[in-house]
Amino acid sequence: MYAEERQHEILRIAQARGRVEVAALSDELNVTAETIRRDLTTLERAGELRRVHGGAIPIERIGFEPALAMRDTVYIDEKERIAKLALSEVPDEGAIIVDAGTTTARLAQILPGDRELTVVVNSPVIATTIGTRKNLNVLVLGGRIRGKTLAAVDDWSLRPLAELYVDVAFLGTNGISVERGLTTPDPAEAAVKRAMIHAARRTVVLADHTKLGNDYLARFGELADLDLLITDSRADHDLVGDIEAAGVRVVLA
Repeated sequence: MYAEERQHEILRIAQARGRVEVAALSDELNVTAETIRRDLTTLERAGELRRVHGGAIPIERIGFEPALAMRDTVYIDEKERIAKLALSEVPDEGAIIVDAGTTTARLAQILPGDRELTVVVNSPVIATTIGTRKNLNVLVLGGRIRGKTLAAVDDWSLRPLAELYVDVAFLGTNGISVERGLTTPDPAEAAVKRAMIHAARRTVVLADHTKLGNDYLARFGELADLDLLITDSRADHDLVGDIEAAGVRVVLA
């Protein structure tokens, strides 16, 4: 593969996944890490990518968001480990919020069958998955359904959340950083996530390692709003340390 072809492929992967990592690209394209770094530098100079710790993101990243179906096919093992670890944060009884997302959906699928829980969701997909469970009282937030994430947003979601109070909110995020806190590409979805935080006694964020150190357009929370971040063991140790230094408890799956 010529350098130009390789760089085109790197850009395609970055746009599809929202981020590329040097080590993963080196393995995937069968070239050295130094070659990948040179490619990323070339693409950055061309205005196509922006270098970040350990890799790069598309320059249009602030407005870019992979569709739900695409996100559900990457980092499957990591997301499943995160979801299993999050089970320990589910109360024996009471009410929880499960945010729309691929990792949170995995948590919803494995909710224990021996606990009586009220589960508030803003995802018709998750509601369909768990709606027939006899031990779960599933409440679905209404609103406009975003095509990218299949999450309910806008006023019909925000109004009910203002009147609810649950034990734990399990949230997903597109980005988490010390500088910007919790971020996501869409302001309407950010507003719902913010309302979920306010409606919960505790907030637990489920995010695979690619989300750490990234920032998106709309901020929906500060690190101080978090009680726990559950990520996977591939997370950059420096980024984890920075988040812990900001006062957030981090657990690696």
